[in-house]
Amino acid sequence: MDVDRGALSARQHQLDETQQSWLLGPPEAKKKDKYIDLGCSIPKKKPHAPPADQYTEALHKALLFFNAQKSGRLPTDNGIKWRGNSGLSDGSDLTDVKGGLVGGYYDAGDNIKFHFPMAFSMTLLSWSVIEYSAKYKAVGEYDHARELIKWGTDYLLLTFNSSASTIDKVYSQLTGSCRISKCKATTFS
Repeated sequence: MDVDRGALSARQHQLDETQQSWLLGPPEAKKKDKYIDLGCSIPKKKPHAPPADQYTEALHKALLFFNAQKSGRLPTDNGIKWRGNSGLSDGSDLTDVKGGLVGGYYDAGDNIKFHFPMAFSMTLLSWSVIEYSAKYKAVGEYDHARELIKWGTDYLLLTFNSSASTIDKVYSQLTGSCRISKCKATTFS
């Protein structure tokens, strides 16, 4: 027998407690406010540096490669003992580029700076630092990677005159010779 609330009000008979709870829910007097404390706590701690593994070593050496390929006046903490300043007069004869084209990275051992591969490298390095900044920080390479990105992008910003009303020249390759040599104080004419 199906009984709804409207039918209950019309009928005068009493329902037992079970029937009443099905249709009306428990009476208000029986409801008690019950709270359950789950006692959840989340400890916060600094992650410890992971042990050096092959990936950490590979990252360290890859970033040192950028240090070895730097052109320009090198910082004292460059990390490559045999490297010296190089390309300090790059672009000095250009009148439309303020300060010349000193800086950036060489592409190989022949003292040539190719700007498209350099821009691609800076883009991917930047992307990896954004995506994996916690991992870079954990292995102690975060600031080093950011400094390498700044070195390359600062140079790329020198390759055109950003204050000109119309940018009609962008220098995209800088070369002085096609010989393989040690990066040191090199003057290209």
